[in-house]
Amino acid sequence: MKKLFAFISGIVLLAFTLPEKKKIKIFLAGDSTIAIKETKAYPETGWGMPFINFWDSTVTVVNRAKNGRSTKTFLSEGLWKSIIDEAKEGDYVIIQFGHNDESVEKKERYATPDTFKMNLTRFIKETREKKAIPILFTPVSRRKFDKEGNAVETHKEYSALTKEVAKEQNTLFIDLDEKSRALYQQFGPENSKWLFLQLAPGEHPNYPEGRNDNTHFNELGARLIAQLVLKELKTLPIELNERIFIPPVKK
Repeated sequence: MKKLFAFISGIVLLAFTLPEKKKIKIFLAGDSTIAIKETKAYPETGWGMPFINFWDSTVTVVNRAKNGRSTKTFLSEGLWKSIIDEAKEGDYVIIQFGHNDESVEKKERYATPDTFKMNLTRFIKETREKKAIPILFTPVSRRKFDKEGNAVETHKEYSALTKEVAKEQNTLFIDLDEKSRALYQQFGPENSKWLFLQLAPGEHPNYPEGRNDNTHFNELGARLIAQLVLKELKTLPIELNERIFIPPVKK
């Protein structure tokens, strides 16, 4: 009996002396498809908004993504600096660009293919210099189907460039372009509209004239993309996956 008591006491003592997990941050660097939205934009929702709900109390998600930003403007406006100044050893930096870098007609945003690759390489290099972990994403796909009902690529060049950088820098990588297209394909040409900011005139007071947007998500779309991101993160060999929030089982 004494041995049993000593054994139980040892387990209890061990439970109280185990070191607490170090608190870390996940930084999100990207564009409007990830960003936190203002109330006046609702029901538009960036996938970074529901993403915060997946993690336990040791993780803080810092969403620095912003509407309309490319790698070029993310640097010039100091948004990248705000991440790299705050990042510490063991933190994670998720990097997803391409939507605005490829906008040739918008000169303030446009990044040539060479500049785009150079900027992504810089993001990875500077993240590693802070002993944080970069994870490179291809841009999430827009909704587009061909006449046969197949979801088609909308970021061919800049997704390919992102893959090149991931390979060259040997960095963790998720092909969100491909995975999101597969999701749209599951829904099909018509039902996939339910994932996006698609509103008829008068349907919502924020958009009295309606909205036909195949780039930006509504709440459902953002949540499903965030879940897709989590699923892909689980395939990577990273300590972060030990910090996914697991709800207590109800008895």
